[in-house]
Amino acid sequence: MKALVLSEYNKFEIKDVAVPTLQPDEVLVNIKAVGICGSDVHGMDGSTGRRRPPIIMGHEAAGMIVSVGSQVRSWKTNDRVTFDSTIYQLNDWYSRRGMYNLSDNRVVLGVSCAEFKRDGAFAEYVAVPQHILYRIPGSVSYEHAAMVEPIAVALHAVRLTNISLNDTVLVGGAGIIGLFLIQLLRQSGCGKIIAFDVNEEKLTLARQLGATHVSNASTTNVAEIVRSLTDGRGADVGFDVVGVPAVLTCLVESVRKGASITLIGNVSAEVPLPLQQVVTRQLKLQGSCAICGEYETVLDLLERGALSVDPMMSAVAPLDEGAEWFDRLYRQEKGLLKVILKP
Repeated sequence: MKALVLSEYNKFEIKDVAVPTLQPDEVLVNIKAVGICGSDVHGMDGSTGRRRPPIIMGHEAAGMIVSVGSQVRSWKTNDRVTFDSTIYQLNDWYSRRGMYNLSDNRVVLGVSCAEFKRDGAFAEYVAVPQHILYRIPGSVSYEHAAMVEPIAVALHAVRLTNISLNDTVLVGGAGIIGLFLIQLLRQSGCGKIIAFDVNEEKLTLARQLGATHVSNASTTNVAEIVRSLTDGRGADVGFDVVGVPAVLTCLVESVRKGASITLIGNVSAEVPLPLQQVVTRQLKLQGSCAICGEYETVLDLLERGALSVDPMMSAVAPLDEGAEWFDRLYRQEKGLLKVILKP
């Protein structure tokens, strides 16, 4: 089969590789659409340590089942499916308690790190276990289904966070997940939704998709703006969708006393923590890891047209052009958000 392989850091090649061999509980999916995730772009140069070449990346995907393993019962060929990015064991201690995203020995599709390697979906076919599959509704396209994973990441963070009706929420980062987060917060009954970023185009889109206020962190004082909108208190809830020191610091300075901040992005392995502010203002910091059962809800929202997806899709291109699109995303070409590849 044809695959886009990260053969060495910053170098992609289209190669002929073996079709994955099915385990008894797996299905073989013919990939119809696969998104380039920001974590793939960050990982291609070796900076994250989680895309060690050679590796076939890709974990935001959808396709059609072409073969099933001997133990597969609920799925058949020609079923349209998407799948979780996390492969976990059903009998794990965390999985049994509804926290499969934290399960021991879990692996992530398209990731190669010190602990594991699992080739992903930038290929014609991928093999995945049946328990991570989800059926795509008939009205949802493969391209939209390939966006379920980042939407589910945003929804998982919302579900973990204690949000009350009419809360003021501050979102740090208006990338793909941030933009979906804004839409989900709007549906959750938030009052003011304030987004900050350093990219004016993304902030314009954030406003179009539901942010009531936006702030360019490179030219304005976000904390002052937030306080001016909240009678001097600060936001009730904050989300860090980037994971760099400046964003976390801005959130700590901009939320009210007793607020909670949910951390989604992790571009930086370590960030300085304004410890005294966190302690003396009694702030709650919480991590949000991946996804844990949000796919069905997201697919339902897409089927009902409750989420806007097309504004984030910058391009749909053949897999053969994958190296070029990775390079354009890596260079942060103006106007580029999500690129979907089609093997």
